[in-house]
Amino acid sequence: MDIGIGLPTTLDIVGPDLVAWARRAEERGFSSLGTIDRIVYPNYDSLTALAAAAAATSRIRLFTDILLTPLYPPVHLAKVTASVDALSGGRLTLGLGVGGRPDDFAAMERPFKRRGSLMDEALELLHRAWAGEPVAGGSLAVGPRPVHGRVPIIMGGTGDKAVERTVRWADGWTMGGGGPEAAAQAVPRIQQAWREGGRDGDPRLAALCYYGFADATASSAALRRYYGFLGEYADRVAQSALTTPAAAAAAVRAFADAGVTELVFFPTIPQLSEVDALADAVLQ
Repeated sequence: MDIGIGLPTTLDIVGPDLVAWARRAEERGFSSLGTIDRIVYPNYDSLTALAAAAAATSRIRLFTDILLTPLYPPVHLAKVTASVDALSGGRLTLGLGVGGRPDDFAAMERPFKRRGSLMDEALELLHRAWAGEPVAGGSLAVGPRPVHGRVPIIMGGTGDKAVERTVRWADGWTMGGGGPEAAAQAVPRIQQAWREGGRDGDPRLAALCYYGFADATASSAALRRYYGFLGEYADRVAQSALTTPAAAAAAVRAFADAGVTELVFFPTIPQLSEVDALADAVLQ
């Protein structure tokens, strides 16, 4: 199983510290750098953060886990994603989801109730744009060609429509929350849909978890702040964070047993030492 690490983009970390985090993650051998998307929050923009990380690294993959696709004008999203992919040498993977926070949609002046149809429209346009079609009028493409012809997509979401999108458009699926038990239930469903949809090979199957070793109290506080909009459920998210190296190593084994092929650990503590602590715990 590949093991990635999130960038600390939801934490109080600024400027060069984020770049140093990306460099250290690559040095320690993590498979990917992840981001979590949100508009109405004082955090870095997902694709901007990954572009900065791309410039500071040469091997590690870049992974939006997930990007809230309907929030963005699709032509602009096609241009930005193709640009980040090209600038990184083809290292970008887009984890995409519809989102569920009305304030994000209000801030971007996008209709919350149409987010499903906006997602479908965006997926079609992205693929056309990446293929070089003139999607914005005129006769010219809107961005560079992705290195591998298109940007790989990992679809998020657990509803029937999300599974359908996975089979039609994506290279795999990502679980945005829940532990190994939830993954063990979801993975067979995705695999079955993949086969029934006539897709060749096996889907990429990703999951995320939260970790913070240095300070359990600060770890919980960071997650309660970020997920405060969920009310009491924010406490469950905070309690799910892995706070010891042994717990992180056990999570790797459990998610692998569930059929997950890439696990991304998102940090709750902004200190750079957390990169090394996680690497020591979960990378061989």
